[in-house]
Amino acid sequence: MKILVVNCGSSSLKYEIYEMPSQQSLGKGLVERIGLPSGNLTQEYGSRVLHREQEIPNHRVAFEMMMEAILDKEQGILKSVSEIAGVGHRVVHGGEQYASSVLIDEQVMQAIEANCELAPLHNPANLTGIRESMAVSGDVPQVAVFDTAFHQTLPPSAFLYGIPYEMYGKYRIRRYGFHGTSHRYVSNVALQMMKRSVDNTNMITCHLGNGASITAIQRGRSIDTSMGFTPLEGLMMGTRCGDLDPSIIFYLVERGYDIQELNSILNKKSGLLGLSGISSDLRDLEASAAEGNERAIMALDTYAYRIRRYIGAYVANLIKVDFIVFTGGIGQNGVKMRHRICNRLENLGIHIDPQKNIDVGSKAGIISQPYSPITILVIPTNEELQIAIDAYDLINK
Repeated sequence: MKILVVNCGSSSLKYEIYEMPSQQSLGKGLVERIGLPSGNLTQEYGSRVLHREQEIPNHRVAFEMMMEAILDKEQGILKSVSEIAGVGHRVVHGGEQYASSVLIDEQVMQAIEANCELAPLHNPANLTGIRESMAVSGDVPQVAVFDTAFHQTLPPSAFLYGIPYEMYGKYRIRRYGFHGTSHRYVSNVALQMMKRSVDNTNMITCHLGNGASITAIQRGRSIDTSMGFTPLEGLMMGTRCGDLDPSIIFYLVERGYDIQELNSILNKKSGLLGLSGISSDLRDLEASAAEGNERAIMALDTYAYRIRRYIGAYVANLIKVDFIVFTGGIGQNGVKMRHRICNRLENLGIHIDPQKNIDVGSKAGIISQPYSPITILVIPTNEELQIAIDAYDLINK
């Protein structure tokens, strides 16, 4: 059974095709610059690369372009559209309606649309992707996989804010959490790697990339996570500020900043970029720090400190922790950053092995000392594969 995985953004369309249940990726592609004068598609199939450039005025054209590339006689991935047994869609926000992935029907479409106000930059594009996919793939089953679903097991003590309760009831203001598909995927891989049962295993998963979040997982269920009502809360990130005293916003408004300007600053000009004044890319900052740049060193230390603070809080709440998992672009590839984070957590039973950390590099593996009570793992995430797994399971039911 072949599953097409779709991640539709406002100006891009990522896709990948999996053979299930073998979980083999057959090929993937990216359509960029939708709605702009010059768009392009790049598709990888084994060692072959297909590249096309043309104007892509809307998502309908993008989907048609994707299907033409997938079925290309010389460089395509499939011979016929009939080979696609299902389509799995990444959807950012499922609100409180969905705690798991679902087959898409009209009710699901309405729920995704209702949650557009909670994710105005993502849900409308995700919804467009679903509609256009239905238009080009006919009656093929469509599955929605929500970023927020995994965190619907948070207890009220973790998801409520200390504001009047009526605001939760009226405006749905609560912690939703994001990156749920990634946290779920790596937690399942960790159980398989370590041959552990979900029933007696707790872990902390660290998805560290340009966007970053940490999740406390107790017996397979998310019980706390760092991102909140939006992805702006929590860890300091590449360009996002993370946790912030709300009064800072009022203070800056009084000094002439408007809301839209502050929104841009906190989301796009803060974090590693804002503190360092150099870059949001960890590689650039590590290079500058090695040359003695004080602001680069300060930004890296602050990033690691914020992560340690969350790990410490989650260790306290979980009581027993079996694994710490690093994933995401920085978690998987940031060898120095992993060491920087773990180097001061020995009092919690987290002992990194510096040589193993170097040897594992960006591969999956154990980077903790043999005597470490808490095992430290590096696991590359694969959200596309998790979406394919969910779609396959639901369609087979």
